[in-house]
Amino acid sequence: MNQHSTPPDEATARSLQDTLRTRVVLDETGPAPGTGHVTGVDVAYDDERDIVVAAAVVLDAATLTVVEEATATGRVTFPYVPGLLAFREIPTVLAALERLTADPGLVVCDGYGLAHPRRFGLASHLGVLTGLPTLGVAKNPFTFHHEPPGPARGDFSPLFDADDGTEVGRALRTQPGVKPVFVSVGHRISLDNACAHTLWLAASYRQPETTRHADSLCRRALSEATGV
Repeated sequence: MNQHSTPPDEATARSLQDTLRTRVVLDETGPAPGTGHVTGVDVAYDDERDIVVAAAVVLDAATLTVVEEATATGRVTFPYVPGLLAFREIPTVLAALERLTADPGLVVCDGYGLAHPRRFGLASHLGVLTGLPTLGVAKNPFTFHHEPPGPARGDFSPLFDADDGTEVGRALRTQPGVKPVFVSVGHRISLDNACAHTLWLAASYRQPETTRHADSLCRRALSEATGV
């Protein structure tokens, strides 16, 4: 099937994940923090109406000012299955990205990359389909365990797979004494650089500015689309 198409069932989705996962590039460092553009993507749902809205917000990486923003609205066409969430979101996220006229640069997803039970979260999936460097910054560690990082901004601890002990990401403290975020490589960026970008983007708050802007925009767009 076409790699951009929505799979007809769970088995097909897992097979497609297995195929696409082999295309993740892990040997590139990625762009330097504070250079070029950086784009946040996020989604919001109205489950009663099966509506999903995606937002893409391009920031100037040096100043963190908004360069461009775009949204897209679609129908949820794939059921909720743990580990396969990207298939619910990818079509609408791609549509939002395609509406941008600016170069997205590095894409930051509110979710996971390699820190995913099948090593292929939304950030990796999106990176492979678009060819863009991507990383995931999540609010919780999903199924992985870690030691608490130190209390200072920039302190981190490895995020481990409990089954084989592989490091799949990092719990990163972006603000002193505040709960960490969970950073993982998506595509075409190193883990060290993904963490450096996250700290650059989270200068004042726990979440990166990319995520804050994209979350706000997609919530507004969902309200407009549903009239709620």
